[in-house]
Amino acid sequence: MASTVTTSKDSPATSRPGYGRLLRTRGAWTFLLPGFAARQPFAMLTLSLVLLVQHTTGSYGAAGAVAAVTGVSMALFAPYSGRLADRYGQRAVLVPGVLVHTVSGLALTALALTGAPLWALFAAAVPTGASVPQIGPMVRARWGVKLKGSPLMTTAAAFESVTDEFTFVVGPLLATALCTAVDPAAGLVTEAALTLIGGLLFAAQKGTQPRPGREEHARVEQGSALRVPGVRVLIVTFLGIGSVFGGMQVSLAAFSEAIGNPGLNGVLYGVFAAGNMLAGIACGAIAWRTTPQRRLVLAYAALALTASALWTAPSALLLAALGLLVGMCIAPALITGFTLVENLVPAGARTEAFTWLTGAVALGQAAAVMVAGQLEDRLWNGAGFLVPMAGTVLALATLMLSRSRLVPPRVTSPVTRGAAHREPVAIGET
Repeated sequence: MASTVTTSKDSPATSRPGYGRLLRTRGAWTFLLPGFAARQPFAMLTLSLVLLVQHTTGSYGAAGAVAAVTGVSMALFAPYSGRLADRYGQRAVLVPGVLVHTVSGLALTALALTGAPLWALFAAAVPTGASVPQIGPMVRARWGVKLKGSPLMTTAAAFESVTDEFTFVVGPLLATALCTAVDPAAGLVTEAALTLIGGLLFAAQKGTQPRPGREEHARVEQGSALRVPGVRVLIVTFLGIGSVFGGMQVSLAAFSEAIGNPGLNGVLYGVFAAGNMLAGIACGAIAWRTTPQRRLVLAYAALALTASALWTAPSALLLAALGLLVGMCIAPALITGFTLVENLVPAGARTEAFTWLTGAVALGQAAAVMVAGQLEDRLWNGAGFLVPMAGTVLALATLMLSRSRLVPPRVTSPVTRGAAHREPVAIGET
């Protein structure tokens, strides 16, 4: 059944795309505010883990390995969480997930503080990562319901990227301040508390969540969002973006400690995230005339170029400047990737598709944290910055070779095939 778009003077579909119009969408603030609180812990988790485990073990390699287990667990379980949310509703998935994450995160903190063996930290890291609430994809799915058929969808994707990056400005600063000025465990304890409070408040907003699409999801269940060729290309692309996040988290922490100013870590990472946020704001305000496929390739090429220069920075000032440029290149790639999902994946599988992408970022980040930690321990100071270079260059090569798969398949109108014929779903191989 074709969706109808209201055409009142307040409808986003008839308005010039912009943040003002987007934020005046009826009911938007009811999920935006609790969603912001609930997604804040995501920006704190990895860095809080790295700082705590490094403090208790004295090894960035061990800290990176524990953080990597958390990230891999999240990446593996996030798509299934998204699929269940598409089928049964976000609240049904979010409430138990928030409770499990809070308990397992506190258990991981206690184990680290008591000097538990590394295998015990790994065991606690698995449920901690697997139960990370997928707030970002859930918010994006709610925008999809509110704005279906509207030109504001690109603006909404940009706004969500800006929100994500704002959390990555505040989160690392907060985690660093708590772990260095209060207690090494304060970052993870705060992360668990914010997850519990913000997640439950977000889950309580039942009026704006997408209706559980059991019938529609059943039609795409056999293929799943992962069967869309373009989604697989985007997953590789987002793995490379994750390598930037993970590699910089470890390497900036090691750099700050090496120069005798560990508190500088949060500032340097905040500058990187601020560049991402500012570029995201600009992306949402521009009326693009190029195709999203072309924008993604250009943005990713710029990202690979700037990330490849990080390891050459000899000073904190130059490193901050390069980090700012890297951040400014990430936002266009993220925004364009999420925008492409709207064209490639049916509505009944979009939360799952979004979680595949956020899971890919987490997996890339986890692998980067582990590898960068080993490089920092075994090679020279700053060797961890080689990870973002390698990750983005490899992902760019994949993107260039497979960019044709990002073009949505042409779908024949159901009217020409008979009134009783079911509308085709673009979910299979092309």
